[in-house]
Amino acid sequence: MPLDTGRATHLQLVADDRDDAPDVALLSIEHGADIGEALQVAREFRGLTLQDVADATRIRLSYVEALEAMRLDDLPSRPFTIGYVKSYARLLGLDGEAAVARFKLDAPEDNEPLRAPVGVRRESDPRLGLLLAGGLLVVVAIVLWNVAQRAIATEAPPPLAAATAPRAPTIASGGAVALGAPVPAPAESTVPEPYKTPGLDDAAANGGSADAVTAASKARAVEAAANGPVIDAAQTAALGSPFKSKAAVLGASPADGSGVILQARKGASLVVRGADGSVFFARQLAPGEAYRAPRTGGLTADVSDPSAFNVYVGGVLTGRLQSAQTSLGKLGG
Repeated sequence: MPLDTGRATHLQLVADDRDDAPDVALLSIEHGADIGEALQVAREFRGLTLQDVADATRIRLSYVEALEAMRLDDLPSRPFTIGYVKSYARLLGLDGEAAVARFKLDAPEDNEPLRAPVGVRRESDPRLGLLLAGGLLVVVAIVLWNVAQRAIATEAPPPLAAATAPRAPTIASGGAVALGAPVPAPAESTVPEPYKTPGLDDAAANGGSADAVTAASKARAVEAAANGPVIDAAQTAALGSPFKSKAAVLGASPADGSGVILQARKGASLVVRGADGSVFFARQLAPGEAYRAPRTGGLTADVSDPSAFNVYVGGVLTGRLQSAQTSLGKLGG
């Protein structure tokens, strides 16, 4: 690392002017009993004081003294000490890496944990304790609130009102018993009408074979497609009600429409094809969306669920689709 020598005002290597100075080549980190003694010899040869070294390397004076004396307990953690050795050696013109290698030989690593530099004081943040206390209070409040809500919800239900006991007959004077009004009979439970498979009656009339059932079902579908939507009793109350837009109205504009509108009661697919089989419209309609048929002859509507579409002709409800494939021209009359 670069050395800041701005504060060293008298770091002059005066050894070259001394008549009795030893040969510079003799200076080596291998001299002495350890790396500390080698650095001390090189420093004295350069004519530098301990304070000069501390000022040039920005290392504490006490650390420089401890390093030359190899008092490792007075030095900071090993990584810091290695950096001090390298800086000290480079200041004296020695090989910093060789000095570090000599230091590791003289003071083998014993895997001691890192120690903070001397003078560093750890201070705990008082706000951390306040945050922990506040968080604990919030958690306790939430737990208590949930316990209270659960206790309220699990309270015993109010006692059922006692059934009114039948009044005992009153005995009039003379021994005659006055009876009250007769109690109505309990309501009988009703059983729903059993489900009948469409075409079952026709199949039974034709012998009950599977082919007869299939033929009867196809005949009903063809008749429904030819006669348009069949109105059942459940739809009678809504017949004649005006069309109300509940969502997007797709297809032709009111001016170009044929007067036939199919509105989805629930989600279902609708595909409108021309007489040649070309697709005019195809979409999965959401509940409330509607399709206004254009003034084009030969259009056919294919739907996934006929009961999911209400049919409006001339702006009023006429019923529901009765088959998966219906001619739109026949719906409009």
